[in-house]
Amino acid sequence: MSTNRSVFARLTFTAAAGAGALVLLTACGGAGTASTPERGAPAATAAATAAATTSPSAPGGSFDDADAMFAQMMIPHHRQAVEMADLAATRASDPEVRKLAATIKATQDPEITTMRGWLKDWGKPEPTGMGHMDHGMPGMMSAEDMDKLKDAKGTAFDRQFVRMMIAHHEGAIQMAGTELAQGRNPDARKLARSIQSSQQAEIDQMKKILERL
Repeated sequence: MSTNRSVFARLTFTAAAGAGALVLLTACGGAGTASTPERGAPAATAAATAAATTSPSAPGGSFDDADAMFAQMMIPHHRQAVEMADLAATRASDPEVRKLAATIKATQDPEITTMRGWLKDWGKPEPTGMGHMDHGMPGMMSAEDMDKLKDAKGTAFDRQFVRMMIAHHEGAIQMAGTELAQGRNPDARKLARSIQSSQQAEIDQMKKILERL
C-alpha cells in the first residue's frame, strides 16, 4: 500500500510539473498572441493555461496576454498617426484632409492615454517612442516613409498623407481584429470594436478624397 502511495505521489508531481512547463511555454510563445492548444489537448489544460495569464482584479475585468499586447502595440501605432496628423496641420492644402487629420488626433490622443492607464493597472510595461517601427506591426510606416511625408507639401502631401493613413488604418483594424479574436478584457475589446468601426469609416472617406485629388 505504501508503495502504491509513493508511485501515485511521483505521478502527481510529474503531471503538475508538466502542466507548469506548458503554462510557461504558452506565455512565451508568439509575439503577444494567445497560443492555441494542440489538437486533442484536454479542455482542462487549455483552461489552466488561460487562467495563468489573467487577473480577475484588473480594472474592467480580467485580461490576458493578448489584451496587454494590443495596448502595447496600439500605443506606438496611434502615436505615429498623431505625428502624421500634426504634419497635416501645417503641410496639407486640402481643407478636408486637414479636418480629417484633426479628427484623427482628437480621437487617438485620448485612446493613447486610456491604454497607458490599462498597462499601468495591469502591471505591464509601456512601450516607449516608436520602438516597434519597422518590426512588422501592421500598417506602421517606416522612418523613410515618415521622412518623405515631412518633405512633401500641398497637394503632393495630401495624396501621400491619405495613402499612408489608409494603410495605417488598415493595420489598426487588423490589430483590433486580433484583440477581438484573442483578448478577454471588456474595455480593450470595446476599444477594438470602436477602432474597427471609426477607422473603416475614415478609410472610406479617404478613398473618396484620393479620387478627387
